[in-house]
Amino acid sequence: MDVRELTSRIGENLSVRRAFGAAYERDGLLVIPVALVAGGGGGGQGPMQITGDGAPVSPIGADGPSPAGDQTGAGGGFGGLIMPIGAYVVKGDQVRWVPAVNTTIIALASLATIRVVARLWLRRRRA
Repeated sequence: MDVRELTSRIGENLSVRRAFGAAYERDGLLVIPVALVAGGGGGGQGPMQITGDGAPVSPIGADGPSPAGDQTGAGGGFGGLIMPIGAYVVKGDQVRWVPAVNTTIIALASLATIRVVARLWLRRRRA
């Protein structure tokens, strides 16, 4: 996969539809999902010098290309976070915000808080 193909897939992979789905209308209500979307990636391509025994040497030195010839290498990576945060519910002229409750995040935050409090308590007890 080259860099252009990688960047063309970013838009389709980072969208609110991955977390919730598309907006929909039912029984006179319009539901518009909202999600926190963040991502990043990188990639590159360039020449790679190959030694006589087939081992790559990078970057090409000041001596120029090796007798084995140059090859082009390319690579890239991508990562993202998509987290639902709520939905707007529209009924007539009224708009209402309905937050998404993520019990996993709440549980992890609670456990982290308990761990911090326990460490502080142990440090005070030792002192």
